Amino acid sequence: MSLFRRSEPLHVRLAREGGLLLGPEEEPRGPWDAAGIHGLHRVREWDVVATVDAPEIPGDRAEFVAISPEELVIQSGPSDVAVLANTVERDLAPPYRAEAVRRDGTLWAVAARKIEVVRLPGVRGDEVELATHGDERTLVIDGEQTFGSIPELERPNQVARARRIDGELWELEVDPL
Repeated sequence: MSLFRRSEPLHVRLAREGGLLLGPEEEPRGPWDAAGIHGLHRVREWDVVATVDAPEIPGDRAEFVAISPEELVIQSGPSDVAVLANTVERDLAPPYRAEAVRRDGTLWAVAARKIEVVRLPGVRGDEVELATHGDERTLVIDGEQTFGSIPELERPNQVARARRIDGELWELEVDPL
């Protein structure tokens, strides 16, 4: 045998010396092979991610909701984010929620995800959750359980979560029970 020749592949030797189990195919196996460690992807948070050169926008962060191409609700940051919204709307039509961060100098990164918007007149609070299962309803407004219901949020065997955007406009998420 040659002085520089290996009797086993380097990765197999390193795995053995590191205390990892080897399978019949002589590949290292370790704790990452346990169910749930790999193969489960994170839920995609954003539908669109883009960069835009926007020297006219002050500040370093912006959060806004686009109700329509003409209606933006600024939740934090500068009052004019039209350049950021126009960039998003090349790939995503309103309604959507967006967050933007200044990256370097005049370069901004903006990310947005599609949302459902509903109009809920007369509803108090800022966060509402309505779970409907058969004839049972559980209504929670701003963390406090409340009697009653909100017909616009009722979905059979589902939970509807609404977060106030502005006035009577609410962002709606619906999940099965």
